[in-house]
Amino acid sequence: MSEVGGPKVGLMNIGEEAKPPFAVLPDPVSIFLNRSKRFAALAPKHELQPYLEFLARLTRVQHDIQQGLSPASLPPFDRIGQALEHGMPPLSRTLTEPDDLMQLTVERLLEQLEGGGPLAEATGKAASALRAVPPTQRRAMIAATLKDASPPDDIAQRTLLLAGLQVHFARMAALLGADDLKPIADGVCPTCGSAPVSSMVVGWPKAHNTRFCTCSLCGTMWNVVRVKCVLCSSTEGISYKVIEGKPDSIKAETCDKCQRYVKILYQVNDPALEAVADDVASVGLDMLLTAETWTRGGQNLFLLGY
Repeated sequence: MSEVGGPKVGLMNIGEEAKPPFAVLPDPVSIFLNRSKRFAALAPKHELQPYLEFLARLTRVQHDIQQGLSPASLPPFDRIGQALEHGMPPLSRTLTEPDDLMQLTVERLLEQLEGGGPLAEATGKAASALRAVPPTQRRAMIAATLKDASPPDDIAQRTLLLAGLQVHFARMAALLGADDLKPIADGVCPTCGSAPVSSMVVGWPKAHNTRFCTCSLCGTMWNVVRVKCVLCSSTEGISYKVIEGKPDSIKAETCDKCQRYVKILYQVNDPALEAVADDVASVGLDMLLTAETWTRGGQNLFLLGY
């Protein structure tokens, strides 16, 4: 692994000239389908090919189950207004209680995943176990997952529950007004309060060469100034690490202050990059950074344990 150093003095087009929006809400119709296609494209000849192929299947299920679900709905208007007024995420994951639609979304995901063909042993057991528990118990498990209170050894079950919750929260987030969202805290999604999965330098019109974090749960993207730790906001001791011989379109932005890192993907140079899929496919970078005692700051439901 090599270190490509910190920022260059006089660097232009890192958000000063462009006027990006603060937040971009997810499009549930396309987000999981595009993610599935990216996993499928990354899988061939990759050292994680079987896993990436499974994730292509799982994310396609996330897309497909939406067709049979009732429309999502938001909390009462006054509750959203109070949250925004007090600097809280309007769809706070830790304050959201499972409802019938949320539970149905999880059930549909488990049902279609199992019905789509053989699964790896651990995944098959996790899906069968979740489908077998009484609805009241499954609801309690969903609530614990939202509050990050699930048993740490139930990674397979947590992954499947979170996959269903991703769909539900993306559908709710899409109903918000992006202009109403405000910064909450360092490394916190302004919609649901979850951590980012990665950050990305985009090539969008009016936002060219600016950086957005992507929420690990609802998929909201929010603008963060470049050359700054997205987790603690430090602008000192920021470095970028890459694997020697690999394309530098994916780097780890490390912070000396908090000793953590979040990957930064340069979609402006490679439009095919996808926040979740390419984070998984570059797990080799995580392994090297962990060996150097850096702590992963991004959260990805498909990389639980890192």
